[in-house]
Amino acid sequence: MNTFEDRRDSHEKKFALDEELRFKAVARRNKLLGLWAAEKLGRSGAEAEAYAKEVVIADFEAPGEEDVFQKIRRDFDAAGVHQSDHQIRRTMEELLLQAIDSVKAGQ
Repeated sequence: MNTFEDRRDSHEKKFALDEELRFKAVARRNKLLGLWAAEKLGRSGAEAEAYAKEVVIADFEAPGEEDVFQKIRRDFDAAGVHQSDHQIRRTMEELLLQAIDSVKAGQ
């Protein structure tokens, strides 16, 4: 019975670690996305960092990433920034891959 319990505990620990890494990667992606969007919105320095934090916080509004996309979409529309939905979503995907690599590398 110990072997089964050890295996179960090992799988639970791996699942917890995977979820922690996923959370970190998504948060990092959201920060990078916020910085990307801030640049498009003409913000830099502390203003860009503050906007990136807003994007990270937006992810806690609802499950999934739609809340982050909607924030960027609304802000772009309000500022007259011309980026297609496809471009925003593609950037989200690209930055997630970059964030995953960064988290895995321990950066």
